[in-house]
Amino acid sequence: MLLNDFFKITDIQNAEKYIVSIEMNPKHDIYNGHFPGNPITPGVCLTQMVKETVEHITNKNLQMLRGDNLKFTAILNPEINPYVTMTLNIKIKEPGVFQAESVISAETTNFFTFRGSFKEI
Repeated sequence: MLLNDFFKITDIQNAEKYIVSIEMNPKHDIYNGHFPGNPITPGVCLTQMVKETVEHITNKNLQMLRGDNLKFTAILNPEINPYVTMTLNIKIKEPGVFQAESVISAETTNFFTFRGSFKEI
């Protein structure tokens, strides 16, 4: 679990989409290996951040069912961008299955886009 260690949710606004303010932890052990002196947030961690944020919002334990479209469009260095925003659209596809679309960004830079689904476990 990365929530509250690798990243923290500092605010959630719910309008048409959720706007989630996130604080990254540039001192996390993951960055000791990825990479010392030039921390880069691994793509698998960005994907896990989406999953855990959907879990936090829905208050459900989830498993990723499908990753239909994942794009890593810029390097997220937590020393340069310790604060990011996740826009998140969650829809119930069927009972126990949630479709999610998300973008993790800071200012005008999109780091990661995600479209996929999660099932309740």
